[in-house]
This record gives sequence, C-alpha cells and structure tokens, in this order.
Amino acid sequence: MPIRAVSLDLFDTLVDMHMDRLPRIEIAGRPTPSTYGLLHEASVQWHGLEFERFAAELGATDRELRARYFGEHRELPTLERFLAFGRKIGATERAMAETLTRIHMGAVREHVTHVAHHPELLARLRGRVRLAVCSNFSHSETARFVLERAELLAHFDPVVISEDVGIRKPRAEIFEAVLSPLGLAPGEVLHVGDSLSADVAGAAALGLRTAWLTRRVPDPETALREYDGPKPDHVIADLAELEPLLD
Repeated sequence: MPIRAVSLDLFDTLVDMHMDRLPRIEIAGRPTPSTYGLLHEASVQWHGLEFERFAAELGATDRELRARYFGEHRELPTLERFLAFGRKIGATERAMAETLTRIHMGAVREHVTHVAHHPELLARLRGRVRLAVCSNFSHSETARFVLERAELLAHFDPVVISEDVGIRKPRAEIFEAVLSPLGLAPGEVLHVGDSLSADVAGAAALGLRTAWLTRRVPDPETALREYDGPKPDHVIADLAELEPLLD
C-alpha cells in the first residue's frame, strides 16, 4: 500500500523547542529555567503574593492538574491551567489568566528555533503526498504561530493540535482527528515524531506506519532499548530521509 500522506509532530520534529533557555530563577532554592518570574511580575497586581508563595501555589496547581489530565492523556489548556491557579489563590479575574497565558506562551515561542531546510523539503514532499501536523501542545494559537513564523503552515492540511481535540498522543482520538479529514486508511499514512511512547506507539496502535526521528534524541540506542512498545517502521535522523522512504 503506497504512502499517500505524512503526519508530522511539531516540536523537536518540525521545529525545535529549547525550554532550557528560559530565564533561570531560583525556585524552592534551586536555579531553574522557568517563566515563573515573568508570570509573577505580570500578575502581582491581582494577587499581591510574594514570589516564593506564588511559585509554591502555582507549582502545586501544576502538579495536581497534570496528574489529573496527563494520567488520562487529556490535554491541559494553558488558559485552564492559569484559571485554576487563580481560583486556588482567590484571584478569579479572567484577565489575570489571559495575561499569564500571553506572557508564558510569548516566552516559550521565543525559544523555538527553525531548521533551515524544512520549508523547501516540505514543498517537495507536498508535491507527492498530503501533509498533516499532529502535535501535543496546550495552546493551539501558539502552535500555529510557530508554524507560520517557520514558513511551514501553508504546507499542512489538516493541523491537529491536542488543545483543540482535548486528547494527547498516544491516544487514538488525536490520530483519528488527522485521518478523518484526509479520508485515508491508517496504512496509507506515515506518522513521524521524536517520541517513541507518544508518536510511534500511539500511531502504530491505530495502524499508521511510523518513522522515529532521532535528531533531538540524546541517546537513541538506549531509548530504543528501554522502550517496550511497537518498534518504529523506520528510524531517521533528519526529515530529508523521508524522500527516499516515499520512493
């Protein structure tokens, strides 16, 4: 069965995210790359908390929500995260949550870098197959902004972000949201991503073909050895290797 479409993960596949480059700030006595300092400065007018209390309450909210949402592979929208934090500390103005979302996502997208050859590569691929994005991310507007700024967005239809679906990879629903507008059988679609557990296992469970991208994986051999899910159909170090795969 020929490959008629390629679905691609976004972060550390199409573009690279560098959370380690966020401003370093001391949280609970440890220097940590984080947006917490920026968030505190932007919101103190609403709650009046000292930074240590602010960081402790936001950290507790994050841990509670992530355990609840991620345990079921549901997406936690960034706005909902900050709305819940506001309720926790008695600062329920929606404007605060919207401000925190804007500040946090603004900082995150400034630490996303682009891969120079990807726009031309995708243009060539699009001449041969349909292209889709399938990404776990908590803020769809930022995901699309990142794609647009990297000159990639125009190559994709559909663009499926977990915030819109409410479900994260590896659950089947997010891959089904890619397959439905394509109108293709799972075996006609190749999914590409950097995560064995989310991208490879999730796509393979639904019958998609899989390619594991190792460009940003620190130790691929160890990662593959420690992974007990379905093996990827292909292992590639660069998206340019997709072209001969389509042949």
